[in-house]
Amino acid sequence: MLHVLRFIIPFFISSQLYSQSFVYSKSYFRWPVNNQPGIVANFGELREGHWHMGLDILTDHKVNMPVLAAADGYIARISVHPFGYGQAIYINHPNGLTTVYGHLNKFFPLLDSVVSAAQYQQQSWEIEIEFTKDQLQVKKGQFIAFSGSTGGSQGPHVHFEIRDTRTERCINPLFFNLPIHDDVRPVITKLALYDRDLSVYDQHAILFPVKKVKDKYNIKEAIIKTGFSKLGFAIGAYDCISKSTNPNGIYAAQIFLDGQPQIEFVLDSMDYNETDYVNAHVDYKYKYEGGSYLQQLFRLPGDKGRAYHPKTGDGAILLKDTAVHSVRILARDIFDNSSELDFKIQLDRRHASLVKQSLQKQFLPNNANVFEQPNFEVYLSEDCLYDSVESSFRKIDQSAPGAVSAQFQFCTPAIPFHGKINIRIKPNRVIPADLQNKIVIKRIDKRSANYQKAERQQDWLAASFNDFGQFQAFADNEAPTISLLGKGDTVDLSSSKSIVLHTRDNAGIKNFRAELDGQWLKFSNDKAAAWIYNFDEHCPFGVHRLKIHVEDIVGNVAEKELLFKRIAFSSGKEKKTSGKKKLHKTKISK
Repeated sequence: MLHVLRFIIPFFISSQLYSQSFVYSKSYFRWPVNNQPGIVANFGELREGHWHMGLDILTDHKVNMPVLAAADGYIARISVHPFGYGQAIYINHPNGLTTVYGHLNKFFPLLDSVVSAAQYQQQSWEIEIEFTKDQLQVKKGQFIAFSGSTGGSQGPHVHFEIRDTRTERCINPLFFNLPIHDDVRPVITKLALYDRDLSVYDQHAILFPVKKVKDKYNIKEAIIKTGFSKLGFAIGAYDCISKSTNPNGIYAAQIFLDGQPQIEFVLDSMDYNETDYVNAHVDYKYKYEGGSYLQQLFRLPGDKGRAYHPKTGDGAILLKDTAVHSVRILARDIFDNSSELDFKIQLDRRHASLVKQSLQKQFLPNNANVFEQPNFEVYLSEDCLYDSVESSFRKIDQSAPGAVSAQFQFCTPAIPFHGKINIRIKPNRVIPADLQNKIVIKRIDKRSANYQKAERQQDWLAASFNDFGQFQAFADNEAPTISLLGKGDTVDLSSSKSIVLHTRDNAGIKNFRAELDGQWLKFSNDKAAAWIYNFDEHCPFGVHRLKIHVEDIVGNVAEKELLFKRIAFSSGKEKKTSGKKKLHKTKISK
């Protein structure tokens, strides 16, 4: 059994910010790979729709580097998924923390055999398995996997997290004395000004380029004269570690008015169920329309995340007179390297502009909001909106193949929301009985399209979505497609190491199943790019029948079969066959 280390000291993670205390030894966690320590992403780095929740550890631009347990503990869970962390290991430690290792290429042999057996037992490549503390114990520095680039990774690295085991809250790993050196100050790139009497979605930020003079940043204007009596600021900023030019996220930023702190955001810990509050932290509209990330130094009324720490309010600055006021913004990293931006502001009513009263319905944060039209309805729960949203709606009587409704434009996808919205559409034509259960609602914008199976609610079709956009209902009776090489005659795969095939569907694949001679066969589907089976003991030499079954989200099915053979080689020469010419194409693919 593992024992708790004797030499321990109390460690309070950012004592004023993170209330949970942990007992640990100063060198409790080691670096999980044997190379020169380096990272390509830090905790709290801004990502589309979420904060980055750990460190992305360099693996020298290659896969299959040994990954090592960061401390004594036991493997509590593994997960295998096409996206996210791909193949991942979760180790629980005696100090109440869990370490996570993601994007792995292959587990260590014993674990790999356990996982494979479970996949065949459950007949699913995508899998999660939990273990007890007595099953797979590991020691600090023990080999647990090979690094890779599986799941949502865009290049070889190891995603490394430290979590509170009980709450699963992710904690900034750089609190734990890992061997990362940093004496580089954050870089501030721009300043943005907002009228906080308006929703952030009803305006465009006023941008000010910044310049560095000696050790401080400032702007060209000696004084920002504004007609806004209630205003907010945001900054563009990034950080680098020593001996690296890779831009990472900043750890914290604070704004002061006349020397008094107003609000601060700090990225020290985060729950996964709140990480999409990053959409309320950044100027989402500006980023969606092609700009860079701007991190707001004010808290939107519908933001219930933990990043912000108000000092006097929500961060909005109130100008009650026409005097000149000083503003200071301090951006810092977790190593207390900081950069300062100083400027002055003054209320000048000559710069005030009349705010036109909108004739559109306003949806308010912290309220349930309902939008109703004769053939289109939207429901937004009370925790859905971050700031007020002006409704915009347009019905488009656009005919499209398979359409069973008009197309409806609702709001702009440049406005984010929390969770999902519920959409209801009334068909504009009779749906035949054989298509009643094959209806999808399609959502599109200029960047993407996605489909959800429609639920019948009396005369309505309903589905939930993550974004605003254009919505239309379609009947889908088109089966998926399966790309297979070879027809009729037996395909010779003797020199192949794997079988690769592709599936496609207009709305999305729900189920994939492969059978070899009537028995389930494990095909992996990393990144949902292709289905791959690597030849192993489940496919001995001989002639085999491969059957593929694919089902889409409304139940349309496609099936294909293929006969193939694998012949053993002896002394580098192929054994004699029936005389048929060997096929040189050995890959089943498009």
